[in-house]
Amino acid sequence: MPQPVLDIVALRSLTAIADCGGFHRAAHSLALSQSAVSQHVRRLEKTLGSRVVEREGRGTRFTPEGRLLVEQARRILAVHDEAVRVLLDTEGDTVTIGSTEHAADQFLPRLTAAVQEVRPGCRVRFRIDRSARLVEAVERGSVDVAVYVTEAAATEGTPVGGLPLTWHATPGWVPPPAPAPVPLVAIEDPCAIRRRAIATLAAHGVAATVVGDAGYLAGVLDVARTGVGVALLAAVGPAPDGLSPYGGLPSVTPIPMSALARPGADPETVAAALEAVRDLLRPAG
Repeated sequence: MPQPVLDIVALRSLTAIADCGGFHRAAHSLALSQSAVSQHVRRLEKTLGSRVVEREGRGTRFTPEGRLLVEQARRILAVHDEAVRVLLDTEGDTVTIGSTEHAADQFLPRLTAAVQEVRPGCRVRFRIDRSARLVEAVERGSVDVAVYVTEAAATEGTPVGGLPLTWHATPGWVPPPAPAPVPLVAIEDPCAIRRRAIATLAAHGVAATVVGDAGYLAGVLDVARTGVGVALLAAVGPAPDGLSPYGGLPSVTPIPMSALARPGADPETVAAALEAVRDLLRPAG
């Protein structure tokens, strides 16, 4: 019996749904129709024999099988894209940009525009990963410039500003009355923003407990949309579908962000990328 094969194009659509928070945004980021992205997901579900993404109101929710598939898809795509780059060398002038999941939908379009302004016709590729792995990719030379949470990696890089953070929950969400702990939803350890959330509440004498976590941001959003808890999220751009800022908890200071460029990267390209990130993170006023 032939072994099932996971389609690379479909996997790319699936990770775009996770990164962008839904089918519509994923389709826009991939320059595809929404129906094409939906067909890619159905193709994966047929191969696996199980649902991976479910509609939930205006948003989407990954099933447990879907969350596992996204994690594996990221690994498959990283290896595939690196093999294409190294073995075929068909991409011409290409810049690979890395970003954490936090505010990636805001970082990546600005970084793309900045790079293409100084290098017209350049093709921009993306890698979204955890901060420590992004630094490793830059040091290996597979990523040209990466933006990441400073304290989540051993390499400090170049400071580019602070990422504002705000509590988010479903509209009308109310925490359980004290002394019950505040239920938190967060990315699984190690995660600097998870640590920041817990430390901030502890500093204000607010008891908290993590009631749901996931290996990536889309999973956190899925859990938070169920209304079981509150999540600390990047506060740049619009709130994720199905969630809204929650002001009933202590405010959190912005978390420092850094950028790192691979040795030998074009200085003009790096300077443009850094300025684009600094402009996004620059405090208003």
